[in-house]
Amino acid sequence: EAMVLSGLALALALALPSVALDNGLARTPPMGWMSWERFRCNVDCQADPRNCISEQLFFEMADRLAEDGWRELGYEYVNIDDCWSAKQRDAAGQLVPDPKRFPSGIKALADYVHARGLKLGIYADLGIFTCGGYPGTMLEHVKQDAQTFAAWGVDMLKLDGCYSSAEEQAKGYPEMARALNATGRPIVYSCSWPAYQGGLPPKVNYTLLAEICNLWRNYDDIQDSWDSVLSIVDWFFTNQDVLQPAAGPSHWNDPDMLIIGNFGLSYEQSRSQMALWTVMAAPLLMSTDLRTISPSAKEILQNRLMIQINQDPLGIQGRRIVKEKSHIEVFLRPLSQAASALVFFSRRTDMPFRYTTSLAKLHFPEDAVYEVQDVYVGKIIGALKTADNFSVIINPSGVVMWYLRPMALPVQLWHSVRQQALGTGFRPALL
Repeated sequence: EAMVLSGLALALALALPSVALDNGLARTPPMGWMSWERFRCNVDCQADPRNCISEQLFFEMADRLAEDGWRELGYEYVNIDDCWSAKQRDAAGQLVPDPKRFPSGIKALADYVHARGLKLGIYADLGIFTCGGYPGTMLEHVKQDAQTFAAWGVDMLKLDGCYSSAEEQAKGYPEMARALNATGRPIVYSCSWPAYQGGLPPKVNYTLLAEICNLWRNYDDIQDSWDSVLSIVDWFFTNQDVLQPAAGPSHWNDPDMLIIGNFGLSYEQSRSQMALWTVMAAPLLMSTDLRTISPSAKEILQNRLMIQINQDPLGIQGRRIVKEKSHIEVFLRPLSQAASALVFFSRRTDMPFRYTTSLAKLHFPEDAVYEVQDVYVGKIIGALKTADNFSVIINPSGVVMWYLRPMALPVQLWHSVRQQALGTGFRPALL
């Protein structure tokens, strides 16, 4: 019987991907800029040279990231999305960039980006075609494309799933992880696999995903509207029991790009997207025109304390902990050194709302005392006790976000803090 069991164990081991994704990358959620949401598949460089998908667009965005204070804050990836390649592979079966729109080639673009202390991301699709109708990466091309991207000096790959079957995805996504690792070049791997399988178990195995991908798209593409942001927030927090434990250093849920600075969000809604993505430990990949971004959008995206919270080394994804009849919701993310981030979010559409609660009601430990900093206003409130009632005024579709550092903690808490730091899961009792 022992022989039978060990034989079965061996067969199972062989059937599983042989390489867990231990590439040491994306220890905190990736930050940078991505072309898709703002510039889509605009390939008409004659009519619209400034906004078409061309090397010029990426050169200019790299300049903006390097010169306008983004890079120093951690925004380091310049990511090319769909529609960059020629309509056919070359005679050797290799992907090539569109010669008119990328005359210098991707290697030269990567060199330009690297010279500015930044990194380059690229897009491929595990199927016959990309979503935009460009050549896809069929299973027989996986190894070749990984080698091509590595030779070009690419630092991140987003692998989409249009025009592929569930079976091809189940083979191809792990295959690409192995192929990227085999190149010897550190390449962050972003998978769209779960989004094509409905994002939830049993079709999606998050334990397996974490061994294959550094980040993954779980749900629909974001569009330039508040409705789209809300639909993503709803899906992620409705399914938080499944999604929240799946995230952590080197493997992140990706609710899609930040659309702050575009056309669809008000100022309050822009602040809400930034705060909610931060609480979700989401990648911060902006998709806006950094050449013309407004000072107010830039201020939201460059909030240092917000970024520090997003990039917290523990890498625990937050949860929605309160949903009130008054359409106020409260989200909490535990951070290193027993700190926490709280987001008070209003779905109301009438007027600013005064919300009163206490840290005790939000399950913070008894007898603790916190220093509280308002993330957007910067103001510090000292010595807030767990039992103290407080009020926040939240604008319609807006947020109030707090960063809480413990000033004094009950002794028995340090054990739980240590447990949590060791990654033994989310402990509401501590929070």
